[in-house]
Amino acid sequence: MVKAIKVMLIPNNVQKTKMFQYAGASRFAYNWALAREKESYEKGGKFISDSELRKEFTKLRHSDEYAWLLNISNNVTKQAIKDACTAYKNFFKGLQKFPRFKSRKRSMPKFYQDNVKIQFSNTHVKLEGFSSGRKANKQKKNWVRLAEHGRIPTDVKYMNPRISFDGWNWWISVCVEFPDCKETLNDDGVGIDLGIKDLAVCSDAVKYKNMNKSQKVKKLEKQKRRLQRRISRSYEKNKKGESYCKTNNVIKKEKLLLKRNHRLTNIRKNYLNQTISEIVNRKPRFICIEDLNVSGMMKNRHLSKAVQEQGFFWFRKQLEYKCNDKGIQLIVADRFYPSSKLCSCCGNIKKDLKLSDRVYRCECGNMIDRDFQASINLKAYGERFAS
Repeated sequence: MVKAIKVMLIPNNVQKTKMFQYAGASRFAYNWALAREKESYEKGGKFISDSELRKEFTKLRHSDEYAWLLNISNNVTKQAIKDACTAYKNFFKGLQKFPRFKSRKRSMPKFYQDNVKIQFSNTHVKLEGFSSGRKANKQKKNWVRLAEHGRIPTDVKYMNPRISFDGWNWWISVCVEFPDCKETLNDDGVGIDLGIKDLAVCSDAVKYKNMNKSQKVKKLEKQKRRLQRRISRSYEKNKKGESYCKTNNVIKKEKLLLKRNHRLTNIRKNYLNQTISEIVNRKPRFICIEDLNVSGMMKNRHLSKAVQEQGFFWFRKQLEYKCNDKGIQLIVADRFYPSSKLCSCCGNIKKDLKLSDRVYRCECGNMIDRDFQASINLKAYGERFAS
C-alpha cells in the first residue's frame, strides 16, 4: 500500500530564499509550457509532447535572457512542464477543467524534487541543487531540518516528492510504500449521520460535538474578526486617491491574521482526524455515510458559513483513506435516500419533516432524535449492500 506522508520543514533564511526561487522557476516553466500548447492549438497544430517541450526549454535556459534558470535544478522545471502537459491532456479527456496559468499572488508556491536524488535522515532531508560546493559547510545548505523526527522512513523508495508553501510554513510531502495490514474486523457495522448541530451521530448512540461551538474556536474567531476590522481601517487610513497603500504595520497585521487562520484550520482538521480515527479504530465490518449535496447546502446563506466550517469534504476524504488502510468497506448511500424522514420502526416516510424539527414523531408512536434515527437508517442501508 502506498501512503502519503506530509511533514513541516524548518529551513533557515538562505534555504527559504532558494525554495522561493525554485517555486518561481516551477511556475514559470508550467506557464511557458501551457502557453506553447495553447499557441500550437490555436494555429491548428498537434499536441506537443513533454519531451519536445523539454528539449525546447533546455535551449531557452542557455539563452542570455533566461540565464537565471541555470541556477535552478533541471528536475524542477522538467516536472513542471510534464505537469502542464498532463493537465492539458486531461482537459481534452474530460477529466478536469481547462488548466489556468499560475499567478504569482494567488497560486501556492511549490516545486518537485527528484525521487532518486532526494535523501532523508531521521532529522533532515537533503534537497537537490541548493549548493554545488563540495565543502562540508556548503553541503549543509542542502540539508533542511524536519519538524517531526523519524516520521519519514529512510532507505526506502520515494515517490513524487513535493515541497509547498502554505503562506506560513514550508512542507514536504512524499509517497512511501508500506506492507498491507490485515485487521480482524467486527461483525457489526456503523451508520454515520453528519450534521451542523453535531458533527457526527453514530448508530451506536455515540455523538461527536461540533468543534466550532467550543469556547476555544469562538475566542479565535473573535480575534480574527477584530484583526480584519483593524486591517480594513488601516487600509482606509492610508488610502491615497483611489489606490490603497500597504504599510509595514498592515503587513504585520496581515501576518497575524494569517497565523489565526492557520490556527483555526489546524484545530478543525485535527478534530476531524481524531473523530475519524476513533470511529475506524472500532474496526466495524462496514461504515455507511450519505452522499451530501454540499454545494447545494452552501447556497443557503443562513447555513453556508456553518457548513463550510464543518469540513464535510475533508471528513469523507479522510474516512475513505483510513477505511481503505484498515480494510473496512465504506458504503455511500444515495443522495436522495430519506435517512431522516424514514421511520426506523414502521418504515413510514414523513414528507413534511422540517429542518427545525429536531425530534422525529411518527404515527406508530416512535419518538426519537432525528439525527440518531438517520444514523440507524444508514446502518440498515449499509447492511443491505455490504459484501
